[in-house]
Amino acid sequence: MLPFRQVDVFSATPWLGNPLAVVHDADDVSDEEMARFARWTNLSETTFLCAPTDDRADYRVRIWTTGGELPFAGHPTIGSAHAWLEAGGVPRGDVVVQECGAGLVDVRRSPGLGFAAPALRRSGPVEADLRSRVLTALGVDEPAVRNMAWIDNGPGWIGVDLGSADAVVDVVPDVAAFTDLKVTVLGRWDAGRAADLGADIEVRAFYADGRDFGEDPVTGSANAGLAQWLIGTGALPPSYTSRQGSVIGREGRVRIVSEGDEVWVHGDAVTRILGEVDL
Repeated sequence: MLPFRQVDVFSATPWLGNPLAVVHDADDVSDEEMARFARWTNLSETTFLCAPTDDRADYRVRIWTTGGELPFAGHPTIGSAHAWLEAGGVPRGDVVVQECGAGLVDVRRSPGLGFAAPALRRSGPVEADLRSRVLTALGVDEPAVRNMAWIDNGPGWIGVDLGSADAVVDVVPDVAAFTDLKVTVLGRWDAGRAADLGADIEVRAFYADGRDFGEDPVTGSANAGLAQWLIGTGALPPSYTSRQGSVIGREGRVRIVSEGDEVWVHGDAVTRILGEVDL
């Protein structure tokens, strides 16, 4: 039996964030067992905490979706760091250093848990034929799009700026057209609504693998990529809060802070289930 936690990430209010399954002491768990358990949890991600292979890291994390392993993802980074610290992990320095498929990721503990967004693996304009596919999948016309770009930091996201938050909420995706796309959209709330909501922008993230389609409740990697892209162009301020998941019954909050060349992605993490698992 291995220690197990299920963590609610990006919300301090119970059951409104993005759940993450975390298995501790997973060095002897095989890839097949990891994949099987991730399929069984049926969550967007399940992580397995292992001893680091890099001397600079505090722990190593394996991040699995129901369809396979990811090199990096945002809510698993914050949730895994929370679980590791709660289980008694003591970082060697001022920040927690996570080793994952994308390399080393710094996770700071104040103000609240937050990770330094890894460098984008792919950025820049989206090819014309792919852009057309994205528009069809989102069910929006070209004039509705303020900007579109690759913001791939591991999962393969394409970012779409729809200008207004209302336009984001109104998106009705064409599930059949998504096939293998991973698309995240954002828009801005006006000052009055932003004050009421405690959020400046609205974000949604859709993904498909050719078999399954879903809308992610709250997505750290997508929010990181959007921030790196749009803060860099001046289209978003250096710090803001995004809301995600409202259309599917969640109320996640992601706090973005740009400091120099780094973008930090912060969010709450609370353990909701604690126990053991027999893999």
